[in-house]
Amino acid sequence: MNQNKAPWYYLFLLILAGESIFILPFVLARVFRPTVLDAFALDNVQLGLCYSVYGTVALLSYLLGGPLADKYPPRKMIAISLWMTALGGLVYASFPSYSILKILYGYWGFTTIFLFWPSLIKATRVWGGSASQGKAFGFLDGGRGLVGALFGTMGVLVFSLFITSEIADSTIAENRAAFRYVILISTAVIVFVGILVWMFMQLDRKAEKEIILEKIKMSQIKKVLRLPSVWLLMIIILCAYVGYKITDVFSLYAQDVMGYDQVESAKVGTFLLFVRPVVGVIIGILADRTKITLLLFLSFVISFLGAILFASGLISESLTILFFISILVVSTGVYAARSLYFAVMESGQIPLVLTGTAVGIISIVGYTPDIFAGPTMGFLLDNSPGAEGQQHVFWMLALFSFVGGIAAWYYYRLYGKLRQD
Repeated sequence: MNQNKAPWYYLFLLILAGESIFILPFVLARVFRPTVLDAFALDNVQLGLCYSVYGTVALLSYLLGGPLADKYPPRKMIAISLWMTALGGLVYASFPSYSILKILYGYWGFTTIFLFWPSLIKATRVWGGSASQGKAFGFLDGGRGLVGALFGTMGVLVFSLFITSEIADSTIAENRAAFRYVILISTAVIVFVGILVWMFMQLDRKAEKEIILEKIKMSQIKKVLRLPSVWLLMIIILCAYVGYKITDVFSLYAQDVMGYDQVESAKVGTFLLFVRPVVGVIIGILADRTKITLLLFLSFVISFLGAILFASGLISESLTILFFISILVVSTGVYAARSLYFAVMESGQIPLVLTGTAVGIISIVGYTPDIFAGPTMGFLLDNSPGAEGQQHVFWMLALFSFVGGIAAWYYYRLYGKLRQD
């Protein structure tokens, strides 16, 4: 396979699509968590249960959607997913009841995964070829981070513009009215990205034919299941994804522990999003010049150290600089792991043509944090309000970083020395 079979703008469209589709269910709640809780009259556990519904539906979608990514062109699968997700934005903007909100998150669990996720990963492997997997996935995750940061910045700007009184004195009704504009503008952008993908994200017929299977056979699924790399990646992705989910609480930490108001805490969430593209690009460049599998292990070590900083209770309202340094440490480890865990599929000898099937199988376990992480964090935060609950959440991060590090080390020992990855 040629290294650059697909052009640069192909990766650019993957980046746009890869983050745009998660803006409504995830990014807005990450940046505006206090606002979302107030506007929808939720507590942390209820929001976590919405994510659990999402994760439960997503779990089935990974399994069923994986083989489809090996049978149909990524362009069509991704564009349709974007448009279906945007429809949910109209419901979201009406501020539905808690029961309807859970149904909406279940719907998003289908639209953002079934046709989308395995196709996105496979298309990224295609762009990276045999020599640039680190660059492909590093730039994908870093680029997605930049898109998310820009969405977050846009959201904070729109929210601030439509607040009719001082932020500290604004009512729930005023916050809800301003947040509605944020949702609707985000929805319109997602529709536009879908149009761009449909029109421009194309491969030539020969290249497209090489990555598509006429029929997925049971023997091919068994071949994937026999690969040790598939089973290790289940554990690695599960642990790394717990870390990524825990970054959702930074804006709440800013409010509960550091004493920030809603806009200031949203800016902390947006600052975090800007770290992600920097880490992704740096890791992408380094990964193809060194051992990808070793870098994956080191990312868990960094995440573990950052988690200990927060879990120890050292970070308080008077230590603003340490707060931001600790955010940088945790986010560097978490985002580096995200950039690398699919990039090591090539090193793990997973066939390109079976990428969709492999991703579907790996994701059944790897993305279960969508089911349990939200309620667990909500329970820890609500049962021990303030700094104590936040410390418990970061002990959770430390535990999963430790386990992920062990699995990543074994992956390195198994595959890092078989070939120069």
